[in-house]
Formats: sequence, C-alpha cells, structure tokens
Amino acid sequence: MKILLIEDDDRIAEPLAEALTDRHYIVEIAADGLTGWDLAKAFTYDLLLLDIMLPVLDGISLCQQLRSSGNLVPILLLTARDSNTDKIIGLDAGADDYVVKPFDLLELMARIRALLRRGTVNLPPVLEWGQLCLNPIDREVTYGRQILNLTPKEYAILEFLLRNHQRVFSRSAILERVWDSFDPPEEDAVKVHIKGIRQKLRAVGAAPDLIETVHGVGYRLKQTPR
Repeated sequence: MKILLIEDDDRIAEPLAEALTDRHYIVEIAADGLTGWDLAKAFTYDLLLLDIMLPVLDGISLCQQLRSSGNLVPILLLTARDSNTDKIIGLDAGADDYVVKPFDLLELMARIRALLRRGTVNLPPVLEWGQLCLNPIDREVTYGRQILNLTPKEYAILEFLLRNHQRVFSRSAILERVWDSFDPPEEDAVKVHIKGIRQKLRAVGAAPDLIETVHGVGYRLKQTPR
C-alpha cells in the first residue's frame, strides 16, 4: 500500500518513512502542503499522513481542498497541538483521525492499519489466490503453510496484483503504483522483481506461472490458481 507523508521536519519524516518502509509500505514524502496537493492530485495513495503546521499550504487547508475536490483518501493528521479545538477543526476539515506529537510509533502504526482497513472495507482481510495468502495486517505472505520472505517491493507488487487480480498491468502501471513518484527506476526493474517473486514462489512449490506474462500487455495472476 502507498502512503504520502506530508511533513516538513526531516527529523520526523525520515525515520517515520523508514519505519513504514520496513513494514512493506511504499512511502513518498512531501515537505510542504502545495507539493502534497500536487502529488495527491497526480497519483493514487491509500493513505495520507498530514502534518498540520506546513509551509506554503497548511495541513488543515490542504485537507479541506482534498475533500472539496472529491478526494476520499483516508487522512491521518500529525499535530503538535493537543487542544480539543484543534482536533475538532482537523476532523471537521475532513481528516479521519489524528495523533499528537511526539507520538508513540506502535500506536501510530495501529491507527494506520485501522484506517487502511476502513478504506478497504469491501475487500477480504486476507487476500487469497489458491494456496497463496497475503495478510495485510501482519504483512505476512504464505504459500501453503510456508512463509515467503519478500523484499518490500516484491511484497508491494504481489499485494497490488492480488488486490487487482482481474486485470492485466503493464510495467509502467506497476511502476506508478509501487514506486516512488519522484525517482522511479526503469521499467526493467519491474521485470527483475517479478522474477524474484516467481523464484521464491517456486521454491515453496507454487506453479512457475502463478504470475503470468501476457505478452505485449503486462502481468497478472494466473486465472486458474491451483
């Protein structure tokens, strides 16, 4: 899942992004509200982590603009203000939840998981395709009863394909959804990561074409999983 972190304090943004990446989230950082607005309009995110005190465009105004434009992405506010008035203003602006700085990392992760579950209420909590199972809550992937040790990018690609198993995706579409929009790699990076996933799946007994190539189009999960 892809998260946009809009935070101007590097001392908060960088370690938080690292902690999220360690948990297999794809994270992009914007250092001001206007950059966050531009990214939220241009790309699809599963969650926004939004600081209130931002340069150029403050978090409350950004939140209002997003909701006025019809953007319904879950928004979790990061605020240094611990007054009920500020919390109410944030929620009235369209935010879904908030945490007060300095925040406890485990509590923040729990709130993120709760918002992501709420945003995917019509999706099964565990994604299954034959014997392949991906649990978004504990970020674990298994085939049969064997755990797959995937890299964060491999995990993100597999989760994306599982959530959209009825469709075929080109390399460029996977790049846009799974990689950092600021500095995406060449499209061959998708091919390399798909190869890595296939090798790890084969090692635990999965069919070699569980992720199949639709020539000239892209990739999808094989439509008759065994």
